Order: sequence, then structure tokens, then C-alpha cells
Amino acid sequence: QVQLVESGGGLVQAGDSLRLSCAASGRAFSSYAMGWYRQAPGKEREFVAATSWSGDNTYYADSVKGRFTISKDNIKNTVYLQMNSLKPEDTAVYYCAARYGSPSQRAYNYDYWGRGTQVTVSS
Repeated sequence: QVQLVESGGGLVQAGDSLRLSCAASGRAFSSYAMGWYRQAPGKEREFVAATSWSGDNTYYADSVKGRFTISKDNIKNTVYLQMNSLKPEDTAVYYCAARYGSPSQRAYNYDYWGRGTQVTVSS
């Protein structure tokens, strides 16, 4: 079992930065690929970014490529999402997710989910 807790969300202005954290408890965190997803009101949950268990391989949605960076610290059992140049359309609840094995862009491939953290970007 893996428990995930997100933090770092908040209200910011367009162009600002935020860093989200996802702290994991449970065993074998270093063996898990991690993903970040987001869900805006009235919309489907969408893929944002993912990283392999080692952190060496990363993947991004086109909408955040070049602005967001995912990273994984297997000593601190934490995955981060650095978000720069935020836009109002980035407003959503952000979730982290974990799966044993390779990273995936498909939400149904993830076994564990956090409860989310709200990010609101004002124009």
C-alpha cells in the first residue's frame, strides 16, 4: 500500500510559479512510477506529467511542456511538480498518483491516488 498526500496548492496570479509536493508513505516508493493529473470543474481528469521510478524519464502533456517540471526524490519519498508561467487555464485540483512499473499517461493504470490540492490562477 502507498498513501499519497499532496500539498503546495494555492491562489496565484498569471505568470507566477508554484511547486506542488506529493509525500508518499508505505514501502517501496522507489519502485513506483509517479504521475500528476488535474481536474478542472466540469472537465475530465487529465494527464499533466509522469516520471519513471528512477526519475530519469519524464513525460508531459503538450499543454504544460516547457512550463512544468516533474521530479522524484526517492530519499524523501516525495514527487514534485514545479509549475512556472502559470495560466488561468491551469486552474484545477491537482492529484498525484503512483503505480508499480512503468509510467503511464492513462489514469486507469495508476493504483494509488492522493486527495488533491487546489491550484487557482487568476488573470
